[in-house]
Amino acid sequence: MLLNIKSYIRKPEVAELFSYAVFPDDHSVEKTVSEYENNEAWQLYGYEDGELLVGLTGYEKAGSDLILHHIAVIPENRGLGYGRGMILEIMTKEKPEKVIAETDEEAVDFYRNLGFVVNSLGEQYPGIERFRCVYEVEEAADVD
Repeated sequence: MLLNIKSYIRKPEVAELFSYAVFPDDHSVEKTVSEYENNEAWQLYGYEDGELLVGLTGYEKAGSDLILHHIAVIPENRGLGYGRGMILEIMTKEKPEKVIAETDEEAVDFYRNLGFVVNSLGEQYPGIERFRCVYEVEEAADVD
């Protein structure tokens, strides 16, 4: 179940998860934490399995679209469906027309396996290619 974790964003387990989603140095993690603290539009949710925080996802609504800023799952729990589950719960809660994420090559297959269309943005940083991932949400058919 997703829980709003913005109120305890400074806990070490949240910083650890952010370190998997951004360049893993103290400056990058602090910059990311500050962005969530200072931007009311940015939402931050965590996924707990029992008492363990296994993942987090941060996003914002932009009109009818949902922009995923961060998603991370602790390494020992990857491949178990937590990332997919977090995205599906957010989509159910927010009901966007599109879900958009920008990522690096390591996460491209994750997004493709969820049905996102992936396009290269080219080399955004020296030696690092970035990708734009877009999922068009289909409207549920009306049942008569």
